[in-house]
Amino acid sequence: MAIAKEVRTKIQSIKNTQKITRAMEMVAASKMRKAQDRMRRAKPYAHKILQVIGHLAKGHPEYRHPYLLTREIKRVGFIIVTSDRGLCGGLNANLLRHSLQQIKKWKDAGAEISLCLIGTKAEHFFKRVGGQVLGHADHLGDAPKLTDLVGIVKVMLNAYMDNQIDALFLCSNEFVNTMKQEPTAQQMLPIVASTNVKLEHYWDYIYEPDNARELLDTLLSRYAESQVYRGVIENIACEQAARMVAMKNATENAADLINDLQLVYHKARQAAITRELTEIVAGAAVV
Repeated sequence: MAIAKEVRTKIQSIKNTQKITRAMEMVAASKMRKAQDRMRRAKPYAHKILQVIGHLAKGHPEYRHPYLLTREIKRVGFIIVTSDRGLCGGLNANLLRHSLQQIKKWKDAGAEISLCLIGTKAEHFFKRVGGQVLGHADHLGDAPKLTDLVGIVKVMLNAYMDNQIDALFLCSNEFVNTMKQEPTAQQMLPIVASTNVKLEHYWDYIYEPDNARELLDTLLSRYAESQVYRGVIENIACEQAARMVAMKNATENAADLINDLQLVYHKARQAAITRELTEIVAGAAVV
């Protein structure tokens, strides 16, 4: 019966783990809905400002902001957004693999790479593989504010203005649906002309006040901050969705494992009972 007792102990341990994974699945589902609400609220502003910036890139204003000017790309910056915690399937691994592919592409072209990391997973990963890290931020929580990201974004914007980098990309996960999250790499700087909007003709905006430089300096900085904020918010929604699915799979796998162990337990118990009956019959025959 020693084997049966050992199997029974394993079953109880797996049941305890199953309770934890089921609770984590429910928590992740609740957090995912909240993260989706924040993502939906952040998207309209991010998309609209991207549209306006795209129009500016197509226009012909007297003042051309450095963010709108293309130059020879010798140094490339990447803002990489991951989660702080694991237990969310292959979400972070897929994003980091995709980021490394983008980095390798530019390295093969002879460009130098600078990194800005958001999330503990990205920090730990690039500590192992190496890389020039200009800034990092972590433990932003499930509901980060824009003010939490302004400093880290400014580091990369200053690097661009100081010609330390010639192009800036944002690597984060895109929320497709609950079951699917895709890693993406979006070019932030230099800003490319809008291709999503069909324009019958080009036009220039009328600036109030008349100083276009002052308005564009502020507007384009808000653009960069809004894109990073949207990426972080969307990545959180992806994290909670991936964690919910991972915990659901873990709960189902635990149930399958419990069924298999219960079968082993019953077989071991049946074998022990059969052995005891055989010993009793044999003893009676001897007497």
